[in-house]
Amino acid sequence: MSGDLLTMIGNVGFPIAVSVYLLVRIEGKLETLAASINNLSNVINRLE
Repeated sequence: MSGDLLTMIGNVGFPIAVSVYLLVRIEGKLETLAASINNLSNVINRLE
């Protein structure tokens, strides 16, 4: 039972760690993208 649990953690832990790392990296880029879209929207509204 203990060996099975360790194997499962070994097999599942790496993909979880990679997913968390990528989500943290992408979060900052999404915030920047959202700010750029809001800025673009404001510029377009001023032109109309």
